[in-house]
Amino acid sequence: MMIFPKLAVLFLFPIIMVDCSKHQSGRRRRWTGAVDDHKYGTLLSKKMVDTTKTRKVKTDHLLRVDDHDFTMRPAFAGPAVPVGVDVQVESLDSISEVDMDFTMTLYLRHYWKDERLSFPSTTNKSMTFDGRLVKKIWVPDVFFVHSKRSFIHDTTTDNIMLRVFPDGHVLYSLRVTVTAACNMDFSRFPLDSQTCTLELESYAYTDEDLMLYWKSGNDSLSTDDKISLSQFLIQQFHTTSRLAFYSSTGWYNRLYINFTLRRHIFFFLLQTYFPATLMVMLSWVSFWIDRRAVPARVSLGITTVLTMSTIITGVNASMPRVSYIKAVDIYLWVSFVFVFLSVLEYAAVNYLTTVKDGKDRKLREKAKEQSLPCSCGMSHTKTMMLDGTYSEADANSLAGYTRAPTVPEDPQDKQERMVVHLSLDSEYSTAKKRGIWSFSIIQNTHTIDTYSRMIFPGSYIIFNLIYWCVYC
Repeated sequence: MMIFPKLAVLFLFPIIMVDCSKHQSGRRRRWTGAVDDHKYGTLLSKKMVDTTKTRKVKTDHLLRVDDHDFTMRPAFAGPAVPVGVDVQVESLDSISEVDMDFTMTLYLRHYWKDERLSFPSTTNKSMTFDGRLVKKIWVPDVFFVHSKRSFIHDTTTDNIMLRVFPDGHVLYSLRVTVTAACNMDFSRFPLDSQTCTLELESYAYTDEDLMLYWKSGNDSLSTDDKISLSQFLIQQFHTTSRLAFYSSTGWYNRLYINFTLRRHIFFFLLQTYFPATLMVMLSWVSFWIDRRAVPARVSLGITTVLTMSTIITGVNASMPRVSYIKAVDIYLWVSFVFVFLSVLEYAAVNYLTTVKDGKDRKLREKAKEQSLPCSCGMSHTKTMMLDGTYSEADANSLAGYTRAPTVPEDPQDKQERMVVHLSLDSEYSTAKKRGIWSFSIIQNTHTIDTYSRMIFPGSYIIFNLIYWCVYC
């Protein structure tokens, strides 16, 4: 009886094993994505497997990054590595006269060959990577000479692109904004043109290890046609290159991006030149105002002087403190001198008028105190004294004068009165003759204003002609 169950187990065991194997094979087919043809009604073509996503062709394995020491340059201990460079200027953001610098955003691209990065390819197509691979391979250590600030854009990720070709050629591109110094000459400001330079150079490798060059000559530099600045007109972009020497490290290849900017003059005409010219012309109005209107002429002169001072201060506030004279300084300070001279002109007119009025007042007072009633009815004494005596015939010989009724008087009194009149008449006549030739302007001070009406405008027009001919 015990033998029968054992025989049944031995008979059913192979059948159970066969069923289990079939069940496992069915699960295996579903797991690998096998699809029954009759379920969808059509036969789907098999999708080709992307071999670059398998572990065997991982980027590090494909480029053999782990098989080489990329801390050393290509062809180490051999000839210098040629590294071509080209630049595309995206924007010229700002030009600062106060800080004497400029800010530029550009695409900087490097080209070189590193046989350690070559890989087999049947299609001869390149592979493109982002900035994460850059940290694992060798790239040129180019930096900007005389730069104050610079950074690589990182929105939304680092703006770095690396493209590797099957034969080992590499393209390395990055988007950079740099602020660099620009040595400006303001001797002709604001009628000036400025030439600024952006310099590129390897930091560690001398010309014996790395040779920087413009990949396509002057065509290696391209710009956007929409680049514009508010105060400048971009005239020219061009490239140059030469060697730079450092006494402690040696010779290095240096690349230059040169661009010339010409300043727009219209803004400064409106903000500086026209106001200064109007202030000078306004100061001339005082020449047509009565010289006795002291408050009007003084207030006008002081107002124009203070306005010119404000214009000069405003211009210098937006400029660096250079030790030489600028073109705008010449114009503004000459205009200031014209305005100041108009104030001095009225000071001279007022002084000479006061002096003349004082002399006339003294003469009138002296004549009033010393003169006595004239017996001959004359407005000015015209009689003469000869040898201390006079005769009635001499008095009657003054034709054209009327005689007043004579009153008997002592002859000695008549002689003294005649002496007084003759001495006053002699002094007045001498001063009058001298004033006609030597002091005609003093006696008639408005003549200074008359001359100023012609001299001041004429001189300022001549100055403007010379100024604009020299600087334009």
